[in-house]
Amino acid sequence: MGFYLAQLLTGLANASSLFLIASGLSIIFGVTRIVNFAHGSFYMLGAYLAYTLVTTLQGGIPGYWFSVLAAAVLVGGIGLVVELTILRRIYRAPELFQLVATFGVVLIVQDLTLAIWGAEDLLGPRAPGLDRAVRLMGEPIPEYDLALIAIGPAVLAAIWLVFHRTRWGVLVRAATQDREMVGALGVNQAWLFSAAFVLGSALAGLGGALQIPREAVSLQMDLSIIGEAFVVVVIGGMGSVTGAFVAAVLISVLNAFAILIFPQISIVLPFVVMAAVLIVRPYGLFGRPGSEHGGAEEPEQPLRLLDQRSTMVLLALVAMLAFSPAVVSDFTTILLVDVMVATLFAVSLHFMMGVGGMVSFGHAAYFGVGAYAAAMATKMLGWGMLPSMALGPVAAALAALFFGWFCVRLSGVYLAMLTMAAAQILWGVTFQWQDVTGGDDGILGVWPAAWAKSDQVYFYLALVLCLGGIWLLRRVAHSPFGYTLRGVRDSRIRAEAIGIDTRFHQWMGFTLAGTLAGLAGAVFVFSKGSVFPDALSIGHSIDGLIMVLLGGIHALAGPVYGAMAMVLIEDWVSRLDYWRFIFGGIILTVVLLAPDGIAGGVRRLIQLVRRDAA
Repeated sequence: MGFYLAQLLTGLANASSLFLIASGLSIIFGVTRIVNFAHGSFYMLGAYLAYTLVTTLQGGIPGYWFSVLAAAVLVGGIGLVVELTILRRIYRAPELFQLVATFGVVLIVQDLTLAIWGAEDLLGPRAPGLDRAVRLMGEPIPEYDLALIAIGPAVLAAIWLVFHRTRWGVLVRAATQDREMVGALGVNQAWLFSAAFVLGSALAGLGGALQIPREAVSLQMDLSIIGEAFVVVVIGGMGSVTGAFVAAVLISVLNAFAILIFPQISIVLPFVVMAAVLIVRPYGLFGRPGSEHGGAEEPEQPLRLLDQRSTMVLLALVAMLAFSPAVVSDFTTILLVDVMVATLFAVSLHFMMGVGGMVSFGHAAYFGVGAYAAAMATKMLGWGMLPSMALGPVAAALAALFFGWFCVRLSGVYLAMLTMAAAQILWGVTFQWQDVTGGDDGILGVWPAAWAKSDQVYFYLALVLCLGGIWLLRRVAHSPFGYTLRGVRDSRIRAEAIGIDTRFHQWMGFTLAGTLAGLAGAVFVFSKGSVFPDALSIGHSIDGLIMVLLGGIHALAGPVYGAMAMVLIEDWVSRLDYWRFIFGGIILTVVLLAPDGIAGGVRRLIQLVRRDAA
């Protein structure tokens, strides 16, 4: 019995830590509607700053707690700088722009942290006065864990008092329900948003600072916590601090006991719970529908088929690509295969988002399913390369068909979070199922057939498959089905009013996009000879989002430009020191200065040339 009590208390201590970062994330989203992927960076900075202050001051109990609080305040100040310089410009932008912008902040903060504190993990000191263990029912319980169990509810109570007993708190609660109405009443929204962001950032910093006696301070802290924090916020209800507390306790306690009963499921359990909650309660346990995300956008121009001149230019570019292996090096040929795979992956994601209006934070799941299906067919079933490649998109289609049925019942950020949950569940399966998927070691030795071993031959095979997939998606986008999808995206209510089955159309669009992502994965695995679980990771999904954004989400050619730019930029910057800082800067530049992406720039250039020619 004492052992189970110890597990319960460990879960509650973890819940307090998780609640601190999740409460800040919930406050920020509730007021600003920002999907803040950089929140984990504030958590990490809180830990690093607290470590520096604690080890420098060495002031016993007062010095330790002063350092923890000072770290939280400093992180709040850093959050204010980020909000004023970056996020204030994109409050009314779609979720994609916000997520990608905050991911750019993540990359920049990672390299700045690396430059200041180095790459080595830092072991913080124990908290003075709380460095021992007490015995409860015969089991040793760290005193610091008991302190954390008390800190979580204390912070919740303090937030409740602020939100219910101060004018600012009342305005914050009002903004979580209808921020447009708050603005219409004359409230200074800029000030309100900044204050909420500072508070949320400080809470994340406090959560990180309190972790230094429990875990090593490292550069992986940001990405290791942000997924679980999003899960807690979504389960509790976006914008609900009480919901975040309840969800943090639920997830942490379940994890504490799941490790004992079924260790393999613990890695995906939070996402399974989130998926179940969203299916039953689309707005979370304590959430409620809020005002629409973002502001009104200019209506898009209708899709048009390419004119004769554009068609000739496109054919010329394809011809140049087809002849390129004869004039470029083997390395460049391999790089071009990477470009084609990335292009098909990005085009499939763009079809889901740009044509279908469904934002996905987990599109890499279907890329990975296609890659793993092709690899397992080759290694375990002994199939040839082409049948294995054909199985990839079929397996991805089945996965997208299953998960898509649930996802299309939601919309906006909740749909995006459910796609992320689906991706994490599939990632967890590949990571844990050692006997079938190879686990973290992946599947190796998946090489092309003898007739396609040459880099040049495989290039042409990849060219045919990837261009064929892109052509198919473009044809569908210009078909009645594609126009119907756009109609559902632009106004679901009007589409339903004229008798369109909106969910069915989105479901089929979701499945088609997943199928083509699976084809990209199948081409990928034979080009690399191996596949690992990171093919399904959230990071890979974000790569797809970045490609769509770089190219331009409002143009069918956008993901093509974006994929080319992404692969070439990654190949260039990855050779440099602090490449994340450079890449993050490029992302922020595009988001802030060129939101229509490369395609928008190309379109303006063509218009300028035509105007001069006229």
